[in-house]
Amino acid sequence: MTDVRTVSATHPAPGVLSRIFRTEQDGAPGDGHEQVVLCHDRSSGLKAIIAIHSTALGPALGGTRFHQYATEEEALEDALRLSRGMSYKNALAGLDLGGGKAVIIGNPTAKTEGGDKSEALLRAYGRFVQSLAGRYITACDVGTYVQDMDVVARECDYVTGRSPEQGGAGDSSVLTAFGVFQGMRASAQARWGQPSLRGKRVGVAGVGKVGHYLVGHLVADGATVVITDVSEAAVNRVRAAHPDVEVVADTKALLGAALDVYAPCALGGALDDATVAQLTAAGTSVVCGAANNQLAHPGVEKDLADRGILYAPDYLVNSGGVIQVADEYEATKAHQGYNFERAKNKATRIFDTTLEIFTRATADGVPPAVAADRLAERRMREISALRTILLPAARRG
Repeated sequence: MTDVRTVSATHPAPGVLSRIFRTEQDGAPGDGHEQVVLCHDRSSGLKAIIAIHSTALGPALGGTRFHQYATEEEALEDALRLSRGMSYKNALAGLDLGGGKAVIIGNPTAKTEGGDKSEALLRAYGRFVQSLAGRYITACDVGTYVQDMDVVARECDYVTGRSPEQGGAGDSSVLTAFGVFQGMRASAQARWGQPSLRGKRVGVAGVGKVGHYLVGHLVADGATVVITDVSEAAVNRVRAAHPDVEVVADTKALLGAALDVYAPCALGGALDDATVAQLTAAGTSVVCGAANNQLAHPGVEKDLADRGILYAPDYLVNSGGVIQVADEYEATKAHQGYNFERAKNKATRIFDTTLEIFTRATADGVPPAVAADRLAERRMREISALRTILLPAARRG
């Protein structure tokens, strides 16, 4: 555990407990975390953190990230940040689900290939999730795949994002990319008056799980697409499918490539002060991508707005995946089969919600990220208040 003693009488150390219990001064709903679980199984080597941010709308749903963190504290910070984002994502997506996230600390490649992932580790993790009795529902994230969820499900009932062979929906990246594309169409409507990227130059940073599907939508819509990725294999896969896509060496080159739209689709923190300055210099008009937690620090959203760059909030536009796994989970509970078209229709609504956020932002004179937060917080507040109306035990939620 991190030392939570005060450094001095006037400057408390930003320790682990203060980060978990911290609430905003204005008492905004959704701040602070309900529960954080540390999971350790010596025999399998499992070290995991499950963070439940809010169950105001229902059980906390969020994926499991498997990553080689530099420190345990870095892993905790990621779990806290990502779980809070899931509360807001699920609220804006109209789901009756709260926000949670889990991280497994280690090398996500298989143990047989020199990594840490193994059947025993995943099954141990599943038992910890099961111990929460449904307060947290897990799914895939960076470093975990549908086959991993199939293994977790051998010990746990609260798993979604499973393979079609096991009755699941399969890869949620498909609808994540589709949802980002809907958000980008809405951004084009708000910026240029037409819900299309035809003739626009779109830069995609990261063409892995989600990014390569997004490229397909953009090419089909008539956009000129520029890509970059640290993985040569990921770049080659896109090149093979779309030979006309332009490739640049790195994100710095991409930011300077005279883009109309910038789509960060890798890890978080993609939008910092330097990046915003580069986007401004290059004349970029829209930022809309799949990465979580794109804003590196508070104030970036205002800087983007002040510079005339339209930012589509990440947790709004990348919610297609969670819509898919939520639909799969509800279908399984109802003993029904997953229906892709039903889930896709739900994800299509991201277009309308994105336009609503832009309209609210203009009316209230705030950046879109602030308007999105307000709408999500209002829904969490209003729906959770319904629990004060007593129901028979069979219908209590």
